[in-house]
Amino acid sequence: MIDDLIQDAVRRMDKSVETTQHEFNSIRTGRASAALLDHVTVDYYGTATPLNQLSTINVPEPRMLTVQPFDPSSLKAIEKAIMESDLGLTPSNDGKIIRLPIPQLTEERRKDLVKVVRQRAEDGRVAVPTVRRDLMRHLAELVRKGDVGDDEARRAEERAQKLTDEHVHKIDELLKRKEAEILEV
Repeated sequence: MIDDLIQDAVRRMDKSVETTQHEFNSIRTGRASAALLDHVTVDYYGTATPLNQLSTINVPEPRMLTVQPFDPSSLKAIEKAIMESDLGLTPSNDGKIIRLPIPQLTEERRKDLVKVVRQRAEDGRVAVPTVRRDLMRHLAELVRKGDVGDDEARRAEERAQKLTDEHVHKIDELLKRKEAEILEV
């Protein structure tokens, strides 16, 4: 029973780390990445549709993204959605493909991005102890019902704390790498 609770907690903590990693990938650095466009949604025939479902996104060069729509009539809507996003990218199209040059980041923009990354990391760090708190609540419930002994519960709490520390450390490592990537000139 305790092992099931701990396995569930590990799965949820891993999901928090994975979500933080995904959030970091969608933050623009000096290099082009298809993940930059993950949060862009296009008004496609009245429906908000993710850009990656309407087109192929490629990285032909380190500082260039290309977006090739499956439906050429959606080109203008895609271009509009990219312009309205907070990415700061200026699309140019040749009638078939949209090219997105990735401009060099200014020092001020780098500092802003570091603040955003730190906030996303903090959100991930908060999610991990929340999972631990849920686990502790379930353990206390089992002890109260008499299904689990105090010693077993205490060992499980220690394992939960160790797991929490490991996952928070993973998020800190991701943050350190992402900050270095952003500040790299």
